[in-house]
Amino acid sequence: MLPGSGGNDAIVVSDLCLAADNIGLMSTISAALGQAESPAASNRPHPVDCVVVMICAPILAACVLGIVLLLFTGNSPGHHDVVSYWTAAQQLLHHANPYDSAAILGPELAVGFPRDAQVMLMRNPPWALSLVLPLGLLGVRAGSLVWTLMLLGCLIASVRMLGEMMAAKSRQALGTQKGRMHLLGLAFGPALLCVLAGQSSLFVLLGLVLFLKLHGTRPYLAGSALYLCALKPHLFLPLGTGLLFWIVATQSYRLLLGFLATISAATLAAMAFDPMVWTHYFQMMQSSGIATEFISCPAVALRFLVDPRAVWLQSLPAALGCVWAGLYYWKNCAAWNWIQHGALLLVVSVVVCPYAWVTDQAVLLPALLAALLPPPARGSLRAATAWPLRTLMLASALIEVQQLCGVTLHSEWVLWTAPFWLAWFLIVSGRTPDAGTRSLEIAASS
Repeated sequence: MLPGSGGNDAIVVSDLCLAADNIGLMSTISAALGQAESPAASNRPHPVDCVVVMICAPILAACVLGIVLLLFTGNSPGHHDVVSYWTAAQQLLHHANPYDSAAILGPELAVGFPRDAQVMLMRNPPWALSLVLPLGLLGVRAGSLVWTLMLLGCLIASVRMLGEMMAAKSRQALGTQKGRMHLLGLAFGPALLCVLAGQSSLFVLLGLVLFLKLHGTRPYLAGSALYLCALKPHLFLPLGTGLLFWIVATQSYRLLLGFLATISAATLAAMAFDPMVWTHYFQMMQSSGIATEFISCPAVALRFLVDPRAVWLQSLPAALGCVWAGLYYWKNCAAWNWIQHGALLLVVSVVVCPYAWVTDQAVLLPALLAALLPPPARGSLRAATAWPLRTLMLASALIEVQQLCGVTLHSEWVLWTAPFWLAWFLIVSGRTPDAGTRSLEIAASS
């Protein structure tokens, strides 16, 4: 169960259909999944689409209702990840160690953090402290509200920019179909869970989308946007390898300068409050118990399956992924396109990363939406993506319903998610080669 969901899930689920009707989700999702190309056909929705709507609409309504309750009631901020950012900001503003578990536990308990739970620490690198620092100026409930609104803003802005980029990439006016792409992005399960749990991955998504949008026209700003991706750098190891090759090959050093300048400024800002912040960070990483913690992702599952004490096994998939990324870039460098080729790098990066939560998979939105784009000769987005869109919506809904049913983010029952996105992407991009890479090219590069 997500933090803060409490014991009201049964009540929420019982009112889902009514809530879906009230906010128009049934008709909206039906429009998004419909295959009809003519007014006559539009009156005869596909039976499969009706089933998908009946499944997805109530689950989406539950998530929307949970976000509304979170905004209007506060919904126990002590049970959300935002409490770790708020307490770290409080510590930093008082020139104290923001990674001190003993000092942070007291304030967390005071705002309703469960007494039998392990202290919730902010594990992001020191440069991330500059982002959360303003939360320390607010009370925990006000900070939680501001943080939730910021996460929603990141998601909405990212989805809108992605819609614009995908319309340009498809070389056709998507028209109302762009609205369907917006709906799919806003309803993406890992992204909604980020909002409900207060996770920072939506800031990472925004940084990635800004990079994709600006790298060709404003490289310095694109590099600065990558600061947000550096909030969770472990999610982008193969992609970062490809990026370094691309920077050197295209001499895009202004982009690298923008990244280094922004991340240096953020780090210096944190060090102004805590000059020993790097020492404190490394001490926290050594003592936080993350090495023995089961995180539901393929790399950690591999370690626990082979030898739980061999922590290095978690890094092996990422290391192999970086080698593959270099070879992949070398093969495609002559016609490199970040939306086209970067999509595969992004999916592989998330699958092989040393550790990741299911909420971190929100960063996959650019790759998944790119895979849905048909070649211009194959008609509209709606006609070309019927079954991929259905499976994407159902998988997204399954992630959401697992959390509503009490499956925690630590559970092995969410291990299926990352491999599923990779398999889905390979199949769909093989069907629509203009969206990414042909399946044969993918196999040869691997």
